[in-house]
Amino acid sequence: MNRFFIGLLFFFFPVFALAQNNDSVPRVKKDTVPQVKKAADSVHYTDTTKYHGSWSATGNINNTNTFSSYLISNTVQASAARKKSALNLNTSWIYGAQSGNLTNNDFTATLDFNMYKTIRHFYYWGLVNYNTSLSLRINNLFQSGGGFGYNILDKKTAAILVSDGILFETGDLYQLFYTGQPGGETIRDRYSVFRNSFRLKYRFVIHDKVTLEGIELIQHSLATVHNYIMNLTASGSVRLNKWLNVTTAFTFNKFTRTRSENTLITFGFTVTR
Repeated sequence: MNRFFIGLLFFFFPVFALAQNNDSVPRVKKDTVPQVKKAADSVHYTDTTKYHGSWSATGNINNTNTFSSYLISNTVQASAARKKSALNLNTSWIYGAQSGNLTNNDFTATLDFNMYKTIRHFYYWGLVNYNTSLSLRINNLFQSGGGFGYNILDKKTAAILVSDGILFETGDLYQLFYTGQPGGETIRDRYSVFRNSFRLKYRFVIHDKVTLEGIELIQHSLATVHNYIMNLTASGSVRLNKWLNVTTAFTFNKFTRTRSENTLITFGFTVTR
């Protein structure tokens, strides 16, 4: 009988100990398994900082026996983006002449940032912008302000963003008044105004070869809806190799305060890194 109880003791003790050891091992919850991000996911879902830079040179030349014109457009873009923020710098310079008369000497520089710290797809933005334009009769124009935005679509190959906010603008313009004399009279117009700024931005990459992108911008004065700035830009590019693209671009600008507008269609190359 004693041998029988001793045998049971030796049999059940290892089983009891094994059960205790198994219960003490922490179980990994299924919810804690990290999700694998796809290549098309937005850069704002990772902690890695992504840098991007590009230089675009486009233009056109027209030369006949009685008429000649040319237009050159240079654009430089640089950006740094990570999970919680993005910083962008955009500059452009357009220079052109027609039959020896200067028609375009337009320069724009914009620095803006986005902060992604609220509900997913929402962000805050701020910017400073400087502009001088012969074709729009702008001697100097400075804007600064901020607002909020929403990413309707936010992938590396497809993005649609809308934003709205308030800007403070101070300008020094050339106003042309018609006095009955040839050429009229030009006076300086210095002013300050608050504007509502609405922007639609999109970018699509097709098979890593074709890129379609653009920005549609309209800024109404808070004092009167008849005083507004409109800027429409669209471009398409085809990748030739890793860093070189052939590009065509369309730009339309309208500034009602100076009663001026311009339309540009250019062709050229874009270098990206």
